[in-house]
Amino acid sequence: MLGDYPIKGRRASEIAADVERAVGAGELPPGAALPPLRDLAADLGVNPNTVAAAYRLLRDRGVIETAGRKGSRVRPRPATTSRDEIALPVPPGARDLSTGNPDPALLPALGPALAVAAAAADRAPVLYGHPAADPGLLALARDSFAADGAPGGALAVCSGSLDTIEQALVTRLRPGDAVAVEDPGWGSLLDLLPALGLVPAPVRLDDEGPLPAEVDRALAGGARCLVVTNRAQNPTGAALTPARAADLRAVLDRHPGTLLIEDDHGHGMVDQPFQSLAGGPDGVPTRASRLLVRSAAKAYGPDLRLSVAVGDEVTIGRILGRQRLATGWVSHLLQQAVAELWRTDAVPVAGPAAAYRARREALLAALAGHGIAAHGVSGLNVWVPVPDETAVTAALLQRGWVAAPGARFRLHSPPGIRLTSATLAADEAVRLAGDLAQVLVTGRGRRG
Repeated sequence: MLGDYPIKGRRASEIAADVERAVGAGELPPGAALPPLRDLAADLGVNPNTVAAAYRLLRDRGVIETAGRKGSRVRPRPATTSRDEIALPVPPGARDLSTGNPDPALLPALGPALAVAAAAADRAPVLYGHPAADPGLLALARDSFAADGAPGGALAVCSGSLDTIEQALVTRLRPGDAVAVEDPGWGSLLDLLPALGLVPAPVRLDDEGPLPAEVDRALAGGARCLVVTNRAQNPTGAALTPARAADLRAVLDRHPGTLLIEDDHGHGMVDQPFQSLAGGPDGVPTRASRLLVRSAAKAYGPDLRLSVAVGDEVTIGRILGRQRLATGWVSHLLQQAVAELWRTDAVPVAGPAAAYRARREALLAALAGHGIAAHGVSGLNVWVPVPDETAVTAALLQRGWVAAPGARFRLHSPPGIRLTSATLAADEAVRLAGDLAQVLVTGRGRRG
C-alpha cells in the first residue's frame, strides 16, 4: 500500500506501469514515498528482486528518485514555466535591472554580416544533405579554443548554450542521475535538469568558482556530471582563477568517470582570462568525457541562437547524432553571419569588457560605501546577499528599481538579489546603493 493507493502487479513491468499510471493521474502526488521493496514484495507476494527491477524501471523513466537510506519517492513534476518567465511587473519610469541582458549599444550592427550570409546563400543555397556546420565557423572556433589553451577535439554547432548542454545531458546520462551544479546558478539549467529527469546536486561557490570540497562531496555522493561556468557566472559573476582551476582538476582526477561540461558564455565580452578544467596548463586533455560550450548571445546578441562546442569524440558524436534526428542543423544564415562578425572582429572584446567592468565596479564600490557586501568579479551582473529577498525586491520596486529575486537562481544557497549592471550609469549606481542601504536598515529588509 502507498497511502490510500494499492500498488498492483506481479511482474516488474506491471508494477512499474501501475505506479507510472497513478503518478500521471495524480493519485500518487510528487514527493510521495514508495514502500521499501521488501515490504511491497510481501504485500504483492512476489520476489523482492521483482520490485527492485520495477523501481529501476521507474527511476530510469524519471518517475521516481532514490535517496539511499531515505528510500524512493515520486519525483517532483518537471517545470513547465521557466524561472525567467516569473517576472516582477515594471512600473512606468522604473529602472529594470532584472533581465541579465547585455547593453544593446555594445552589440554589433547585424546588417552587414547578414548581408554577407545572404549573398553566400544566393550563390550556393544550402539544401538537404549539406554538411551541418559551416567550415569557416568551425575554423574560427578551432583557432579560438586553441588560442585560449582549451583542449582540442571534435566540434559541434548548436542553437545556443542550453541546447548544447541539453543534448550532452540527454545522450550521456540517464533519468535519475545526479548533476553537480553551481548554487546559486543559471536558472534555465536548474529548470532543465528536473525536466530531463535528472537530479541537481547543488555546489556552493565563491568569487573564484565552485568550492573544491563541495564538488568533491557531490561527486563522491554519486553525481555523474559537473557543470561549471568558467567566467561571468550567472548570477554571481564568479570567474575561475588558475589556482581554483588547478584545485578542481585535482578533484576531477579523483572521479575519472565524471562528464565535465564547461559553459564559457562570457567569451567575447569579458576580459578575465579563460581557465579550463578539461586540460592542463599545456592544453592537453585530461578528461575522457568533456564538453566546452561558447555562445554568441552575450557578445553579438541574444537573438543569435548559436553556440560552438568542443569535446571528446563520443560526446560530440552523440550530440551531432541527436541533432540529425531532430532539427538537422543550425541555419547556415546564422552560422555565416556569426562567422562574419567573428572574422571581422565586429566588436573588439576590449570595448564591451571595459564598459561592463567599469559599470559593475561602480555599483560594487557604491554598495561597499554603505557597508553592503556584494559579488561581481566578471560579467553583466552583481549578486547581493540579503536576509529576505522578497521584502527587499518589493521595497526596491517601490523606489523605482526592479531587481531579480534570488529564488530564480537558488537551490539551497542563502537568499540574495541579482542586479544587472550592464547598462547602469555611475550616478544610477550611487542612487541604487543608497536606496538599497535604506531598505536593508528599515522594515523587513533589516540586516543582521
